[in-house]
Amino acid sequence: MLAATIRSGLTESTHPWSAVVVDGEGRTLHEWGDPTRPLYYRSAVKAFQATVSQENGADLPPEHLALACASHSGTFAHVAIVRAVLAAAGLDETALRCPPDRPLGPGARQRAIAAGQGRRRISHNCSGKHAGFLRACAARGWPLETYLEPDHPLQREVAELINDLTGIDGYPPGVDGCGAPTLRGSIKGLARAFARLSVESRFEAARTAMTRYPALTSGNERSDGSFAMWWDGPAKGGAEGLMAAGRHGIGIATKSHGGSSDVAVQAMIEVVDRLELLPVPARMALEPLHRRPVLGGGARVGEIVAVGEGAKP
Repeated sequence: MLAATIRSGLTESTHPWSAVVVDGEGRTLHEWGDPTRPLYYRSAVKAFQATVSQENGADLPPEHLALACASHSGTFAHVAIVRAVLAAAGLDETALRCPPDRPLGPGARQRAIAAGQGRRRISHNCSGKHAGFLRACAARGWPLETYLEPDHPLQREVAELINDLTGIDGYPPGVDGCGAPTLRGSIKGLARAFARLSVESRFEAARTAMTRYPALTSGNERSDGSFAMWWDGPAKGGAEGLMAAGRHGIGIATKSHGGSSDVAVQAMIEVVDRLELLPVPARMALEPLHRRPVLGGGARVGEIVAVGEGAKP
């Protein structure tokens, strides 16, 4: 499957993507491209990392849990919640082990630069997840300084859960951009996990938080956050062009093989549109993300559109 950039009637470039739809038993319902191609899950599995934190005493209310599931945009609200999560454990941002960064959201980043604000750990888009990790470690009396090590008891529980949900042995882990371990797998495994996320009682808290507060789990200025606002179920993007969503026991995952988050979201919209899973208002609202405009001289002269063959059963 391809997304094509079309300018003035000419296809300038193409962007390959894959997608898969599975049910709660892990059975493949539809697939496009190569859904078993190896990848790292990256931030797409934060709901499961946050669930392990919650089960180990993080005790996060829904808004805070949404931030623990988030690749947040670094707005004032996002950062304030991360501070609150840390403060409840008697910690501050110096306990975070994610690297200093600028906000991920375009607006928040511009405001930070205009204010002369440097890179901060708390501005990193994964700081909510890390704060949740720290809350759990403080509650269990586990080491705080080494909470990102693969053999830390918290990370061992995370790996065990993700391996179970995806049906794939994700070892050996890689290192995510935020420093946390990230397991190997495929979009088929990720879709299996989201199918279970969407219905199993164990994940009710994370599922509810993500569905109720998509602007906290992402950001309104970003394509993954915009999709989540209209999806009515857990939805989460991951680095290097990953997107996953679940609803009513069905899991869907897409991967842009060029690493574009926008193409991954475009592929997700294409898939759920083909399966007629979006009501008309949602479909209309997401049209600008599905058929992205290509500009010339300030006017629309083409579009980026998903193209390709039908799904393989």
